[in-house]
Amino acid sequence: MTILLIEDDKGLAELLSEFLTLSGYEVEHRADGKSGLEAALSLSHIELVLLDVMLPKLNGLDVLKALRQQSELPVLMLTARGDDLDKVLGLELGADDYLAKPFNDRELLARIRAITRRTRDKSSDSTAASNQLVLGDLRLDLGKMEAQCGGVVLELTGSEYALLKQFCQSPGELISKASLSEKCLGRRLQAFDRSIDTHVSNLRKKLQLAASNCEIKSQRGRGYGVFEG
Repeated sequence: MTILLIEDDKGLAELLSEFLTLSGYEVEHRADGKSGLEAALSLSHIELVLLDVMLPKLNGLDVLKALRQQSELPVLMLTARGDDLDKVLGLELGADDYLAKPFNDRELLARIRAITRRTRDKSSDSTAASNQLVLGDLRLDLGKMEAQCGGVVLELTGSEYALLKQFCQSPGELISKASLSEKCLGRRLQAFDRSIDTHVSNLRKKLQLAASNCEIKSQRGRGYGVFEG
């Protein structure tokens, strides 16, 4: 698996590249946002992007915004600790997850593995009926990891797809944020963590734009769920 690291701090980039290589990954490094975006869009072997927010030439949020206009390549944002605005904006723009600097190497590896688990293409026998979930006008192909609304493919990030899958597996039920975080993001819910809320908000907007007859509902303290209208 090849990871694209877009990071302008030379020392940190060298440390991360060495650690990821020792962990079994191949690494492509770019030191500015402009060349990083070009690499993400042109290098077909890239499977995940580690994207710093503060970058020269083009900042990380602008890179993510431009990337999401053309690609659903998984993105893990690297943000400054305590910079909640960057975290929220990154998730709203379609990042799969974020990690605040400074971070532990093991935590980085866990986040990467969680993202790749939920975005990996399970291509075998993807058309089998037993490999699909249907709720209202929503149809999820679990083999292709693809969601459709009324026959039209929904452009979802890996995190949004994972959430929709959980909702469709338990239709009409509310699922706690803690459970969604563990099952969909691969990590425990932390205090003041708004990741699930932001991903759900993005997913809700996409279902509304598709005029789906399924609606995401919530109840304070109980969680989120999808209900057929």
